[in-house]
Amino acid sequence: MLKTLVCYRLIDPGSEWRLHRQWYEQSALGDLLGEDFRLVEIDTLYRCLDKVLEHKPALFSFLRQRWQDLFNVDFDVLLYDLTSTYFEVDPPASGKRQFGYSRDKRSDCVQVVIALIITVEGFPLAYEVLAGNTSDKTTLSDFLKKIEQQYGKARRIWIMDRGVPTEATLTEMKTSTPVVSYLVGTPRGRLSKLEKAFLALPWEKAQESVEVKLLPQPGELYILARSTGRMLKERSIRRRRLKQLWKRLHELQQQKLKRDELLLKLGAAKTQAGTAYRLVEIRLPGKSDPVTPQTFTFTLRKDQLRLARRREGHYLLRSNLCGENPALLWQYYMQLTHVEQAFKNLKSDLALRPLYHQKDSRIEAHIFVAFLAYCLHVTLQQRLRPLAPGLTPRAVLDKLAAIQMVDVHLPTTDGRQLILSRYTQPEKDQLLLLRQLRLNLPDQPRPKIAGQQPRIN
Repeated sequence: MLKTLVCYRLIDPGSEWRLHRQWYEQSALGDLLGEDFRLVEIDTLYRCLDKVLEHKPALFSFLRQRWQDLFNVDFDVLLYDLTSTYFEVDPPASGKRQFGYSRDKRSDCVQVVIALIITVEGFPLAYEVLAGNTSDKTTLSDFLKKIEQQYGKARRIWIMDRGVPTEATLTEMKTSTPVVSYLVGTPRGRLSKLEKAFLALPWEKAQESVEVKLLPQPGELYILARSTGRMLKERSIRRRRLKQLWKRLHELQQQKLKRDELLLKLGAAKTQAGTAYRLVEIRLPGKSDPVTPQTFTFTLRKDQLRLARRREGHYLLRSNLCGENPALLWQYYMQLTHVEQAFKNLKSDLALRPLYHQKDSRIEAHIFVAFLAYCLHVTLQQRLRPLAPGLTPRAVLDKLAAIQMVDVHLPTTDGRQLILSRYTQPEKDQLLLLRQLRLNLPDQPRPKIAGQQPRIN
């Protein structure tokens, strides 16, 4: 049952009800597993979900060894990040579904928070489902303890985005035995405090198009990195959003609006402009004044624009790895994109949502199945890199989906039926893909005899 749920989530994700009513009957999974339709009775599927969560710790231990055996993965550097997934349901009275900071821009919906740990190569190692109102800063300390309990103490390097660790957690990591190393992004406000100290330091070339400045502090190292590619990207985004905002403000200036209507439209413009909104100073009409080009004006904040230009493409990193090569630290930090890609795959390719379950245990079981499917997704992705580079796991699954299983029913002289289940022969491109992946199709199923059909008078 679990194999069926996980394969369904990987190949053509949907609800358990769709699996029961439609997908299983139209797929070849029953032939491969040697199971009939009773395997996917809806109550049976739900009972399976009720039993899987107790195996989560054992799965995490298994994964570490499995990734090591298959791909010789190193677990010294771990990436940690959080995301949220929302529910379009009435708010529950209790449980993990709570209102909180939504990374999906759906603050109107209850949600749960998912914390994920992966390696720098993208292999998932562990995850936790937390209440939707959980603050990012409160999660890391517990996760450090869980990883130590699961895998033992070791000299690990934790890479995190800004906003995840607190000062107390970083101090705890520095003073623990053995020392837990970290590399974390730093809020831009700290850059303002350290800007004068960095001005006197020279830029050093870390790698192509990346320069760094190093500022040693007691027990720590601050790294100011400047990436040309990142600078061009951020500058392009800022220019586009500022241009759109400027155009929108001119449109609002010419419209005949009441002050309250203007405020609503400005709120929408602010949301769309993002940080570019801070580059414009807006003067609103008084409560009793009409909205005219004279009472509603706006100007460019040139001081803020110069500051934004100066900081575009810059990252301020913080680490207790004082002796490491800055270029290596930069590469480590850039690997956080693997976590973002993992969340993207879970939410899109594997359709983590919508979630239809109401109980917390079923919600967590649903995410557990999606996590297992993601492990298969990553395994296929890693196999593709040396054998069929350029192909994504989804492209491979779509290509192989064209191989169909058909049942041929032949009547016999005694009123029974001979059933021949046969899969179609792969096309040339499918054969090439199977050969590159070193996969062999199973033998054609053996013929089956069905009983005599009852007559209908």
